[in-house]
Amino acid sequence: MNNQISKRFRARDFFATHPVFTHAEFVTAHTMSGRSENTSNSLLANHVAGGHLLRIQRGLYAAVPPGIDAAGFSPDAYLTASKQREDAIIAYHSALAFHGRVYAVRNRVQYLTSDRVRPFRYRGLEFVAVQAPKAIRTLPDFGGGILTRPHAGAEIRVTTPERCLVDLLHSPEHGGGWEEIWRSLEMVEFFDLEAVLELTRTMDSALTAARVGLFLEQHRNELMVEEAHLNELERWSPSQPRYLDSRREHGKFAPRWNLVVPEYVLDRRWNEPS
Repeated sequence: MNNQISKRFRARDFFATHPVFTHAEFVTAHTMSGRSENTSNSLLANHVAGGHLLRIQRGLYAAVPPGIDAAGFSPDAYLTASKQREDAIIAYHSALAFHGRVYAVRNRVQYLTSDRVRPFRYRGLEFVAVQAPKAIRTLPDFGGGILTRPHAGAEIRVTTPERCLVDLLHSPEHGGGWEEIWRSLEMVEFFDLEAVLELTRTMDSALTAARVGLFLEQHRNELMVEEAHLNELERWSPSQPRYLDSRREHGKFAPRWNLVVPEYVLDRRWNEPS
């Protein structure tokens, strides 16, 4: 019976449905067919040596398509990032890039996780883990706004445009500067504003609420922002004046949001350094 079961597993079939996979995923599938873990490890090593697999890092592999030279093959960046942790979610600027809504393409792929993970580089890309903010770290799906999407022969989890807006304004250091954040978010034609409000509330940050309010106020016509949306964000905003970010740049005071905002952000004059 074991021999009959073992014949059902073919490594090439597994590779065809798992373009990027972890060691644990392969061992689980292989040993379910009646093989030992030692045999699984030997099989992986043989396929790496034969150019059918790339070992991206310890415990992570990518299948090399037939007829492609492994030395020149780069595995899909989003799949690679999504396999870094079980809870990994493509997020921040990288999520906007996945949605096709970034002003400038970057060679960095960001993913959200509950863990602290060191960044690593592979074939010209940097993979950066962003630990979920404390307020949402233990919440299901880190507070929501998560999509599961088919991609490159597998599935990934990625934040919605609404979640991108809130995440980037909560943690602008992951957005590439105010110009990149503003211009990228301006490429999104529609936001579910009720979802934006709920995600902002979940972040439990007065400064984030003020930043979101400022952005929506600037784009109220294009995004069909109602006064009620702004009033809610104003209610959650700081009670004392705050700077737009930690650099404490000089600027104009936006009283509704209790924010000191650099003039190039207020006026959207991006020829100045950000």
